[in-house]
Amino acid sequence: MAAEAMPAQTASETYILGIETSCDDTSIALVTSNGKVQAIETVSQFDIHAGYGGIYPELASRAHVAAILPALETVLDRSAVSLAQIQAIAVTRGPGLIGALLVGINTATALGLAWDKPVLGVNHLRGHLRSAELEGHKVTYPAVVLLVSGGHSLIAHMRSPHDMVLLGQTRDDSVGEAFDKVARMLDLGFPGGPIIDKLAAEGADTMGFPRPMLHAGYEFSFSGLKSAVRRAIELDPALSRPDACASFAAACFDVLIKKCERGLTETKASSLVVVGGVAASRPLRARMQDLTERLGVTLNLPPAQWAPDNGAMIALAGWDLWRTKNGSLDDQTPIAADPSLSLEKL
Repeated sequence: MAAEAMPAQTASETYILGIETSCDDTSIALVTSNGKVQAIETVSQFDIHAGYGGIYPELASRAHVAAILPALETVLDRSAVSLAQIQAIAVTRGPGLIGALLVGINTATALGLAWDKPVLGVNHLRGHLRSAELEGHKVTYPAVVLLVSGGHSLIAHMRSPHDMVLLGQTRDDSVGEAFDKVARMLDLGFPGGPIIDKLAAEGADTMGFPRPMLHAGYEFSFSGLKSAVRRAIELDPALSRPDACASFAAACFDVLIKKCERGLTETKASSLVVVGGVAASRPLRARMQDLTERLGVTLNLPPAQWAPDNGAMIALAGWDLWRTKNGSLDDQTPIAADPSLSLEKL
């Protein structure tokens, strides 16, 4: 469990409770309208899934059931926030694993009935977009947004927090998924991102892996790159793991950098926002810093702790919906889980 030291709160502050259960982390947080995280509890399922080299959906759902109420109790106890200060409950409704999503939605619905609070269904992707503004950070618009995680890889142009145009997304695997699968090919363990980053620092980009779709618009494809790594292993099972990791990571990051550079140049955006679990990667953050300094634009990154899935980003995205509803309890239609919820349905 991840326990965070949080700021003192006052009786005049109000909060939204965020619930995130889209994949393998059970996370609950209380967040103010300006993005201050009053309390958060995130329960990782790493030990459950590590042996499978990926997420086992049925086990993920069961783990959420076991973790969600204790996590809620921890957040409420640690924060000392009264129910009167909680304006609403925000919960991820998609995209994600259907069983995992239902655990969060059913819990939020029950809490809404018990506490007489509105329940807001939040797009998980919208949560990631808002993560860059947690803890007082402010994004300048217009912006190019790169969302890179275990389930998603996409790039968009945001004229404002509520006006977004999708530029491109992955045709197959997300970059985070590619990292996990390559780590499994190399017998490195799970999750792949941190392991590959660590070994890549000890190696060199010597293997000449392809940069898929580097010069082709804004879409991504990482399946061919994965195949290139597999062929390299088949040809030389004893190949240098550090060099393989360095070569693979460089290929991925070259593609991400090129797409962001293209987006910033063509849209004339004033800032770059990089979010999602892969945004916690130190090498990627460093390369994005170099890019934005070269182009003279602002880089907006969530603090590394807010890059992976978390309840705080869902709560902050919930504030956007709360404002559109003007705090009304009306129109409380049941929230439906949507495993394939698109970015356009923010």
